[in-house]
Amino acid sequence: MPKSQFLETVRENIRLRGYSLRTEQTYLHWIRRFILFNGKKHPQDMHAVEVRDFLNWLANKRNVAINTQKVALNALVFLYKHIVQHELGDLGFTHAVKQRFLPVVLTPQQVLSIIEQLNGHHKLIVSLLYGSGLRISECLRLRVQDIDLTNLSLTVRDSKGHKDRQTLLSAKLTEPLQQQIAAALQVQQQDNAKGIGPSLPYALSRKYPNAFRQPGWMFVFPSTSLCPHPLTGELCRHHLHDSIIRKALAPAVAACQIRQRVGCHTFRHSFATHLLQNGCDIRTVQELLGHNDVTTTQIYTHVIGQHYAGTISPLDRS
Repeated sequence: MPKSQFLETVRENIRLRGYSLRTEQTYLHWIRRFILFNGKKHPQDMHAVEVRDFLNWLANKRNVAINTQKVALNALVFLYKHIVQHELGDLGFTHAVKQRFLPVVLTPQQVLSIIEQLNGHHKLIVSLLYGSGLRISECLRLRVQDIDLTNLSLTVRDSKGHKDRQTLLSAKLTEPLQQQIAAALQVQQQDNAKGIGPSLPYALSRKYPNAFRQPGWMFVFPSTSLCPHPLTGELCRHHLHDSIIRKALAPAVAACQIRQRVGCHTFRHSFATHLLQNGCDIRTVQELLGHNDVTTTQIYTHVIGQHYAGTISPLDRS
């Protein structure tokens, strides 16, 4: 299928502004759906009315979550502001119903039982999700230079919202991480002999042509195969795909006879909840998770039944 010249222009504009690859893919998805919804009319021939009708359709007919509608809105605002160069103004669309779901949280015993069912890098990755409160994408993107075994900390780079942060590293993971890093560096040496290395962010490979040979840039969890870089097309080695971890996690959860719906993000939820239960203050948890607003972190106080630290039922005081 031939590529749309218009969408390729949008793609180039997104990359020019330094947006992440995932944001690029998401924006292009919603712009494409908007165009198809309106019978393939060109966005220059559509205005606020068509945008409002599309957002209303998402809320009323597709029953999407409020965050899904917000992402679609952000994509279309970007389209009209930077590509079409037409301000949409006040759209007055119907907002999707705000849904509030309490996150699934496991007990410490359940977490450890799942981890014990795993082996190799699967076990180490899930241990990092729980021990450091990482998102799966953050864990898989870790490079050797992000691991500080001396101070027991991890640096998460270019996370959600284009932020860097530091978080905890469990002392129990020092030895398995050392072994994993040694294995990753061996893969890098083999690749370097062929003039290949890990995929590098943005234009770093042009600025530092030999950066792919430096151990610090190697992924801790490298992919088992080579692939073209999504931006430059250069042959390189990326990190493991998150689907590999999800496939390994499902039988481990089943073996532990856990009835809750458990995914990779469940371990991040459990990390935050268990810290609060053990007396950690909510601001520290907010910083470790990388939340912009403490109200996002406060969802975990509802999970443990304490809206404020130390609050208990008056019945328990009688």
